Amino acid sequence: MRRYVIKRLAQAAGVLWAAYTVSFLVLDYLPGDPVTAMASAGMDSGQVDPEQIAALRHEYGFDKPVLVQYAEYLGRAVRGDFGDSVATGRPVTSTLADALPQTLQLTGAALLLAVVLGGGLAVVATYTSKRWLRQLLLSLPPLGVSVPTFWVGLLLVEAFSFRLRWFPAFGNDGLRGLVLPALTLAVPTGAQIAQVLAKSLLTALDQAYVETARAKGAGRWRVHLRHALRNASLPALTVIGLLVGQLIAGSVVVETVFSRDGLGRVTAAAVTAQDIPLVQGVVVFGALIFVTTNLVIDLVYPLLDPRIVVASEASDRRAGFA
Repeated sequence: MRRYVIKRLAQAAGVLWAAYTVSFLVLDYLPGDPVTAMASAGMDSGQVDPEQIAALRHEYGFDKPVLVQYAEYLGRAVRGDFGDSVATGRPVTSTLADALPQTLQLTGAALLLAVVLGGGLAVVATYTSKRWLRQLLLSLPPLGVSVPTFWVGLLLVEAFSFRLRWFPAFGNDGLRGLVLPALTLAVPTGAQIAQVLAKSLLTALDQAYVETARAKGAGRWRVHLRHALRNASLPALTVIGLLVGQLIAGSVVVETVFSRDGLGRVTAAAVTAQDIPLVQGVVVFGALIFVTTNLVIDLVYPLLDPRIVVASEASDRRAGFA
């Protein structure tokens, strides 16, 4: 088990390093100069003082070779220092610390709703003995996946804000203001969870151990939840880990539609302003949330199926012998 945990921690560190490196290279090759844009804010480009631009470029380290910039920024990032925002001058960590709680609240609520709605739909669809109802319920997840997130948000605003006036349409107005944005993110995410879990449950219900449980007198509900669901949940857990990144990315659109303060709006503003330190901070923080969630899921796997640790050790031994 210790080797399994160390291996997953090393993989998480590798993902964070790759996220930072790729973002650095992509941002470095983007056209335009953020320092010139910052210096010329509010004035014509001909009025910009070249000495001021040179001083700003030296202050942010943009006058150094690319490899030197990468090494210095990576060293500071490892210590949790992503520098100062080019657009606002505030420390990147402070900017993210102000925006992150709202985004985590939104994505956490959306993930909870997605698991409850998607998991509930899959369980009911595979449990019912009525064929027409099963087909109807199983046709909903593909529809939920295909619908654009922003369109779902606009429909929810139109129905529950403008017509019924149950929830506010915009802003960070406590729990009531969280319902519609979270539901907007949860619809496509829950649909994907429902697709994977329903397929896994249908496969599990045809296995020999399920027939054995039925032969021993276990009821349908007990067989469905106690025996089939436990084994069928492993693929769904994997999908949930991958969907965390999708939720963070989707928050950019949702926070824009609902005019919510959070990491999404900070990201959109940073990309528009070519704020390289802030964009890199957002990328690394997003990757950190992603790898943390996947690490937790990887550590939950052995609790559901101890054979995973044994298989991982066998794979490591084969690789070592090779």
